[in-house]
Amino acid sequence: MTKVSGIGAVEAKRERFDESLRLRSGVELAGFELAYETYGTLNAAGSNAILVCHALSGHHHVAGHYADNPKNVGWWDNIVGPGRPLDTDRFFIVGLNNLGGCHGSTGPASVNPATGKPWGRDFPIVTVEDWIDAQARLADRLGIDQWAATIGGSLGGMQAMQWTIQYPERVRHALVIAAAPRLSAENIAFNEVARQAILSDPDYEAGRRPVRGLRLARMLGHITYLSDDQMADKFGRRLRHGEFRYGFDVEFEVESYLRYQGDKFAGWFDADTYLRMTKALDYFDPAAACGGDLAAALAQAKAKFFVASFSTDWRFSPARSREIVNALVKNRQDVAYAEIESQHGHDSFLMEDAHYHAVVAAYLKGVKT
Repeated sequence: MTKVSGIGAVEAKRERFDESLRLRSGVELAGFELAYETYGTLNAAGSNAILVCHALSGHHHVAGHYADNPKNVGWWDNIVGPGRPLDTDRFFIVGLNNLGGCHGSTGPASVNPATGKPWGRDFPIVTVEDWIDAQARLADRLGIDQWAATIGGSLGGMQAMQWTIQYPERVRHALVIAAAPRLSAENIAFNEVARQAILSDPDYEAGRRPVRGLRLARMLGHITYLSDDQMADKFGRRLRHGEFRYGFDVEFEVESYLRYQGDKFAGWFDADTYLRMTKALDYFDPAAACGGDLAAALAQAKAKFFVASFSTDWRFSPARSREIVNALVKNRQDVAYAEIESQHGHDSFLMEDAHYHAVVAAYLKGVKT
């Protein structure tokens, strides 16, 4: 059973940056805001900070709950707090909503200062590299010259790794969990189908909220986050009504579950943010600048690495994590690797699993503050 709100009530913050940011697309963004939260206390030397990077649909509310909404518990609350792997008695934890997000940071729903209207589909494409540049500015503003660690799962893990390449002097440790050095053609294909579900929704084409497209995109994505064994255990071929109805309404329990997840997601996530997050995933490929040589790309990193994968994760399989490990080993860089047995598929990195948490905690105990 997941523990709830180990650090109690928290408060979201917002930081404004008036300096322009040049994106990898060539677009110059004239100022931006980042929504973020912090947990724990930054020490006098500013040396105990850990950056938590979020995945595709994540945000800055990593842990704790809001005083006016106790049920709104952070998405990684089970790993953050006193005595937990990301121990707030030792570390100062920072979580933020990435540029282009829909939870308070500048993104498609924000007002375009040039028009006075929401950016919408005119908001520029952003990349993982752009996010790291924006995160670095937040670190500067918070007085953090060097992260004790960067950590994240999935797309968050890719950011944690990119920090070591883009700002090698500013990261001492990187925890790269359930990630990959770049997307496979299959993963790019999943993202494209999800995008087309949104782009081809008549409501999106008419400038309205594409609820149907978002719903389908989330249903497709959610299938890839789960394992076959997990789906079999949770749903099997169980019928909702105990018998066939010979129609196209919900009959199987798994259909009901996917529709519920799709409806819930479509009710709160921004379509233009979803399009941009999946594109950032597709574009991520640090080895491309080195002729496809991942070891060469990682050679400039000065951080120590912890890489973790999960046995039933077929979206970012253990083999993809081992590509990162092998590149680091080739360079004789410091890396620890854990392949964890779990039935939860790609979503395993979000779960409260005793073995998984113990391994992360053991690694972080060796991180000096």
